[in-house]
Amino acid sequence: MKFITEDDLRDSYKKEPFTEYVIEPGTRITPGARQFLADRGINMFDDDVSWKSKSTEKEKQASPDSERKKELCDKRLLCRIKSMEAMFLAAVEDLLDRDVLLAQKLIALKKCFADIKLVMDGKNVSDQLICQNCTVINQDNFSESLDDCFEITEFHIQLGKGKELIGLHRLRCALREMELDFIEFFENWDGENTQREEVIGKVNQIINTLSQLICMAAGGEKCQRNC
Repeated sequence: MKFITEDDLRDSYKKEPFTEYVIEPGTRITPGARQFLADRGINMFDDDVSWKSKSTEKEKQASPDSERKKELCDKRLLCRIKSMEAMFLAAVEDLLDRDVLLAQKLIALKKCFADIKLVMDGKNVSDQLICQNCTVINQDNFSESLDDCFEITEFHIQLGKGKELIGLHRLRCALREMELDFIEFFENWDGENTQREEVIGKVNQIINTLSQLICMAAGGEKCQRNC
């Protein structure tokens, strides 16, 4: 399976602008590439469906509807990714005058999350999030979906780091929702499983790192799981 990225389409468009694009057999376009076509109003067709004779009018109408659904799904996911990045920036801005060190850690997590778009476009990412082993989280389960160590309640608002705790928890909750979005996106994915595993794994790594930051904000160096 060959992936056509946004950069591939951009280079082709610079050489010779086009108004239609045919997805050739054995290829798949990435979400970024699909958005590139949509932004320029370029019609997209499947080579073995839209450019061949069809037996019925129903078949002629099915392909555009299907492609439109995929286009909307990809666009929604990209919008959710941008919203998540904005949440990270808002959290960082809120922390700058209270905890610069924690703000810097969130900036690093935001950059790691931004790398997910590169992975989905079939690009290699050199920077990897490093696992800091604790009582629960270690290198073996760092990329897995783990339960929260403890429930955040109104009690935690009263702590000295209450505002930081709520901010971190809000990011973690939003990322758990995003994980479901990615899982849904990859349900019809016909590309490499390694790409799917890398994306989901990165999301879980960020979530688990946030869980560790929440534990530290709630009780210092002591693990707060089941406390």
